[in-house]
Amino acid sequence: MQLPELAAIGAALCWSVASVFSMEPNRYLGPLAFVRIRMTIVVVILLLVLVVQGTFNDQLLSLPPHSLALLGSSGVVGIWIGDILLFICMDRIGPRRAAILFATNAPMQVFLGVFLLGETLSLGAFIGCVLVVSGTYLAIVFGKHASQIHQWEDIKGPLITAVLLGLGAALGQAIGSLIAKPVMESGASAISATAVRGAAAVAMMWLSLLLGSILPLGQQKALQPLNTRIFVLTTLSGVLAMAMGMGLLLYALKNGDLGMTAILSSTSTTLMLPVLWLITKERPALFAWVGALLAVAGIASIQLA
Repeated sequence: MQLPELAAIGAALCWSVASVFSMEPNRYLGPLAFVRIRMTIVVVILLLVLVVQGTFNDQLLSLPPHSLALLGSSGVVGIWIGDILLFICMDRIGPRRAAILFATNAPMQVFLGVFLLGETLSLGAFIGCVLVVSGTYLAIVFGKHASQIHQWEDIKGPLITAVLLGLGAALGQAIGSLIAKPVMESGASAISATAVRGAAAVAMMWLSLLLGSILPLGQQKALQPLNTRIFVLTTLSGVLAMAMGMGLLLYALKNGDLGMTAILSSTSTTLMLPVLWLITKERPALFAWVGALLAVAGIASIQLA
């Protein structure tokens, strides 16, 4: 296996570990406060990276107004709404189920492209969508065995509510990606685009905190005061997901095959299972593995279609 392929798998592993690091601060602070603090840290880090690289002016300030508007809109839908729904979902049903639900953003992008952009639905893409949906169903409904007692496998509140939240997060990600697609295809830097998307989302998060009712999905203020441990875990989650994960993905995209990179980087739903096994000391159920593998196979079929 070549370095680009290893980098793509490394990106998926970073995202898996980041999800696990997110659980404690997400429940400690509350999803809305956690996402707000986490994304603020991420945006600051991305802006610092652009400054250190000496590309702040060339890659960020040179973006035309219509590109900034599209990226900002993408961040509001994909991050402000999408991430908040994802972490509310994760708080209710744990990282494993939330991750597999979030994987449905791939088939959602396919169908949004067909209905909104007039794209053609190929047989391979259709099969991929079926595989992702089937894998998600198996992992959610049959993905836990009786001996698993860790709190991350518990379900808080109605399962259907959490499923709808996870699907809403995936839909937000899918719509956000479609909005940003023209800008990315024009050659915009992934780091600068992520910084703009994140900044727009962070602005809405802090505005929502000040006004208190823009996105009434829970308590805006932190449930408990931020301490050193929670700040470190929140920072690690953001750095792993957005800095290291993004950096490895960019390297893989630049130096490797585009389709293979997309497939390997999508394995985060599967890689999360051994990470959870290591941390919780509980072996994931058979259908958790089957569901995750079907989801990866489905994403691969979509990418190769």
